[in-house]
Amino acid sequence: MRAVVQRVSEASVKVDGRITGSIRKGLLVLIAVHNNDTDDQLRWVSDKCRRLRIFEDDEGKMNRSVEDVDGEVLLVSQFTLYGEVKKGTRPSFIASAGPEKAEAMYQQMVAHLEQSMPGKVKTGIFAAKMEVSLVNDGPVTIIVER
Repeated sequence: MRAVVQRVSEASVKVDGRITGSIRKGLLVLIAVHNNDTDDQLRWVSDKCRRLRIFEDDEGKMNRSVEDVDGEVLLVSQFTLYGEVKKGTRPSFIASAGPEKAEAMYQQMVAHLEQSMPGKVKTGIFAAKMEVSLVNDGPVTIIVER
């Protein structure tokens, strides 16, 4: 499982011109499921993202998590994170999980985050063509993979 985590001051996702998820201060998490991913990996990545200490404390050091700052998470599925371009210029997505497995694991991640952060998790729509807008705060972008 691969996640691109961005600390944001705001972020939103639109599908067909309609906002499906919008947050203020928090994390935009772009998530891709690998075809070999397990439930253990999902829980590890989910917990790692919400516990990342990438928000500033009173001394200006990155020492607080999204939970510590009462932030939100916008979780967006993005299978293209497993795009492989070692050969040629057209990405291969062979490592990405198929839609059935990927959607099930994406929904599990939403539920897992929601257990720890009730009411603080917003989403895009799985497999939809989405427009993602964000204001990256810092900028801070971390890749989480397991």
